[in-house]
Order: sequence, then C-alpha cells, then structure tokens
Amino acid sequence: MRSLLAFFGIATAMCAHAADVETDELMKFQAEVRLDYQRDWNDGDVVKDNTGFEGKYINFRIDGKITDGLTYSWRQRLNKTHKDATFFDATDWVYLNYDFGRWSVAGGKQVVAIGGWEYDRAPIDLYSCSVFWNNIPCYQIGGSISYRTSASDKLTLQLCESPFHSTADRDMYAYNLMWNSHHGIFDAIWSANLIEYAPGHYINYLALGNKFTVRKVSLELDLMNRASSHQTFFLRDMSVMGELSYVPSSKWKVFGKMTYDVNHTDSSADFCVLPGTELKMAGAGVEFFPLVGKLGSLRLHANIFYSWGKNGNDADVMQNKSMLVDCGIKWNMNLLSLKR
Repeated sequence: MRSLLAFFGIATAMCAHAADVETDELMKFQAEVRLDYQRDWNDGDVVKDNTGFEGKYINFRIDGKITDGLTYSWRQRLNKTHKDATFFDATDWVYLNYDFGRWSVAGGKQVVAIGGWEYDRAPIDLYSCSVFWNNIPCYQIGGSISYRTSASDKLTLQLCESPFHSTADRDMYAYNLMWNSHHGIFDAIWSANLIEYAPGHYINYLALGNKFTVRKVSLELDLMNRASSHQTFFLRDMSVMGELSYVPSSKWKVFGKMTYDVNHTDSSADFCVLPGTELKMAGAGVEFFPLVGKLGSLRLHANIFYSWGKNGNDADVMQNKSMLVDCGIKWNMNLLSLKR
C-alpha cells in the first residue's frame, strides 16, 4: 500500500480540465514547452535530486470539428511516465464530443470531473500546489453527458474509471456530478464525487471552486471536503486552496497563493492526503509575457513557496520547512491549422 501511495505522489497529479472545443477548423495543432531552473531546500539543506534545470512539460494538442456539433480534442504529454508501458498512459485526454442544443455527450479519455480552480487549470500554468493536487491521478476513460440549464450554467454527469484503480483490478469506477457557472464577477466549478478507492469501498468528495473577478484583480478560492463510511464528514479531511492575482496589463501578472491540507482521520480511504497530514504552504510569483500573437506566445516566470507542518506522504516534494524557488520559460506554438 505504501508503494502505491508513493506512486500516486510522484507519477500522477497533473490535472486540468479540457476546455470545450470552439472551432470551425478541421484541425488545429499546437505544441507547448516549459523549461525551469529550481532550487529546493528542506530545513535549510539543498534537496539535490530536485534542484537544477528541468524540462517540466512538452505537450502537443490537436482540436477540431468533424461536422456540425461533433468535435474532438487530444492532448499528449511526451515526457510523462508510462506506468503500464503503453503510449496511452501519456495521453492526458482524447475524446469525441457531440453537442445538440442544450445537451452534449462525450466519450473517451477525459478529465475526472472534480471541482476546484487549482485542479481545473493546466499544470503547465501552475507552480507549487496543494497536497491533494500533487496526488490525484485525474485522467481516466469514461463518458459524460452535459445539460446547459442557461447560457451561464452547465451540469455534467460523468461515469469513468476510478482514479485509484490498479492494473490488476480495473473494474473500479467514479460517479461525478459537476456544476460550471458564470454570473457577473462570480465563476464556479463545484462537484460532488463518489469514487471507488478499493473494490466496493467509496470515498466522497465535495469540491467547491469559487472565483471572484473585479477588473484586474481575481481571487480563486477552493474548498474541498473528503469522507468515507464510518468517518466524520465535515472538516476532518479537507483542503483549502486560494490564489489572489493582479494583472496590471496584458504582459504582467503577479500573484500570491496559499494551500492548507489536513487529514485528522484514521481512515485509509484517502489516497491523496494521508492520515496525519496537516500541511500549510504560502508563496508568491510573477509572470511576464513579452510575446503574444497568432503564431504563439512566450512567458517568463519566477516564484517562491514555503511549506510547514506535517505531510503524511514522505514522497511529496513539499514537507515541513520546505522552500522551493523556481524560474523558467514557457512557449506555445500554433504549428498547423487546416480549414474546410
């Protein structure tokens, strides 16, 4: 069991929801790369195996419209570990979506429909994250059906493989209900999830992702509670993630972030935030965009984060008295566009 938990902490946890495909192109082919230099300290000592230059991400994404209402999306991560020794493991998502009026159906490898803005954002655009984010394997095969109750609200019901299935037992599932909403300054990504963590045993998530935007300032605040049977439901096993950002112009963004993960239960149901965990993290960063155009974009970034408390998973980067300083570059390239 410990080796399984360590695996989740190291090899997965790269989560972002695939955006709805809105294009009239037969194919749009994009590639993105992120390279960083980072230094990691634990209680003042340099963590040598996590310090130095690192190629963080190299991805390509293909989106397109096959016919009216029928679209597809595919994102492949070229530097992701293949745990089952298959190319498909490095596929973040590949699915078809058919939209007919207020209803739409999708099937393929998808993002598990869990709420929260930290979880929703592309990992290439994130730096240090919560314990939960670092340990949730979020791309699974399944199907979903969505209904737009209004121009600003969408409900999605999804059935997919459990994020915690094993290669020896794939007959485990997750049942997810998500609400996406936009109303003025408020945006929401909320979900209720029932996830099988062992055959016939389930853990519940209640994830409330809230975003408030007033002109150039935005606040993302995620609240997540986790519980299983014979476990007190509220506040004993939970995560809070918050990010406050200011965008003075199209070229600059500054932000501060905090996370708090706690598990004060003795249950083995939570594979993401282990019992005994109470870890806090805080930090700040800046992004600069010297180039944004039709052919692609370029971003420079720098940030610093510090964590303190206890992490029940010693495989995670963030532990008690950990500090991470990171700077790097990301570029996005629009390589090819085929029109009808």
